[in-house]
Amino acid sequence: MPRGLLGQQMIEPRRPYPVPSSPATTKVMRANRKTDTRPELRLRSELWHRGLRFRKHPRIRVSDVTVVADLAFVRAHVVVFVDGCFWHVCPEHGNAPSANASYWQAKLARNQARDLQVDRLFGAAGWTVIRCWEHEPAPEAAGRIQAVLARLL
Repeated sequence: MPRGLLGQQMIEPRRPYPVPSSPATTKVMRANRKTDTRPELRLRSELWHRGLRFRKHPRIRVSDVTVVADLAFVRAHVVVFVDGCFWHVCPEHGNAPSANASYWQAKLARNQARDLQVDRLFGAAGWTVIRCWEHEPAPEAAGRIQAVLARLL
């Protein structure tokens, strides 16, 4: 059985990447950014204006696994992930694609399983994990993060 990000068994074996349903779909998917997304930039800006300093995209090694967080407050042992509604299956805005549905269902399930594994791994190592949705207003997300930091520091 294939192993996932954290060396644990994955929910379902990876399926081969499907043929895109159209050239437009290919263009849209290639344009998706991995880092410095608009929601992430808004959150960083809000945190910066509140006087909070952080590291962006740090590689953090916990046990034998290295994870890249969107933001980290290393001294406080707090990591922040800004999750996209599609990629992380937001209960409000996540949707199931109709084209190549079996591939996407398995892919999104793997993403959710990986998120849970990362949360558990960091929690076990004494880190606080904060997950923000891309649709969450930056001031609200920054307020949650600021409250956690105030409690920890």
